[in-house]
Amino acid sequence: MSTSPMRVSEARRFQQLRGHLSYLKLNDAAEALNRVLDQARTERMSLTAALERLLEIEVEATEARRLAARERFTCLPELWTLADFDFAAQPGVDEKLIRDLAALRFLDDASNVLFVGPPGVGKTMLSVALGRAAVEAGNRVYFTTAADLAARCHKAALEGRWKTCMNFFAGPKLLIIDELGYLPLPEDGASALFQVINQRYLKSSTILTTNVGIADWAGAFGDATVAAAMLDRLLHRAAVAGIDGPSYRLRGHRNQAGTLRAGVNARVS
Repeated sequence: MSTSPMRVSEARRFQQLRGHLSYLKLNDAAEALNRVLDQARTERMSLTAALERLLEIEVEATEARRLAARERFTCLPELWTLADFDFAAQPGVDEKLIRDLAALRFLDDASNVLFVGPPGVGKTMLSVALGRAAVEAGNRVYFTTAADLAARCHKAALEGRWKTCMNFFAGPKLLIIDELGYLPLPEDGASALFQVINQRYLKSSTILTTNVGIADWAGAFGDATVAAAMLDRLLHRAAVAGIDGPSYRLRGHRNQAGTLRAGVNARVS
C-alpha cells in the first residue's frame, strides 16, 4: 500500500516545523506542537489562533522559568505574602500605608521603606511580602541581613573584590536589608552599609528593618557622621513605618501552643 505524497509532505512539514522551533530554542512550543495542532483541528481554530496558542505556551513557560530564577536569586527566608499577615493582630501597623506600598509605586520613584520597631512585631514579614510582590512583578530583588552585608563587604575588601561587591549590591531593583541594629557591626560595617546605600541613592529602592529608632542611629552605629549621611540618603525619598505594638511572632507561638494543648487535652479526655 503506497503512502500518499500529500501525507508524506504533511509529515515532513510537521517535522521541519518542530525542528525549526527547537533550533530557535522554543522547546516548550516544540513539545506542545502536536497537541496544539490536534486542538486546532478539533476546535476548527484559525491559523492565527493556533499560532497564538502555540506561542502563548512558550511565553508562559519562559515567564515561569524567569520567575523561578528571580526567586532563587532573591534569597528570601520565607515566601510570605500580605495575605499571610494578620493586620488585626498587629494594630501598630499602618495597613493603609502597607497596602499602598504593595502597589510597588515606590520602586518607580526609587524610594525607600524603613520599618522601625522592636523585635517580633512583623517588620521582616512585611519586608519579605513586599519583596515577593516585587519579584512576581518582574523585578530583581535581593534579601540580606545587615550583619551578612557588612561581613561580605569586609571579606571583599580583604580579597580585592570591593568594586565587584558594590556592583552586586547596587544591581537589584529592590534591596532588603534586615535586622539593622540587632547585632553590632564590625568597625568598617557602618561605612560599608553607607557605601551600599549611597550607590543606590536615587537609582533603586531599599527596604530596611531596624529595632533602632532613627534618633538613636548616631549612638547605635558608633559614627555620627556616617549615620547622619546614611539617614540623609535613606529618608530623602522614603516611607517610614514605625511599628509599636505587641510581638506578632510571640502571639503566633502562643496560639500554636494553645492549639497543641487543646489537642492533647482532647485526646486525654
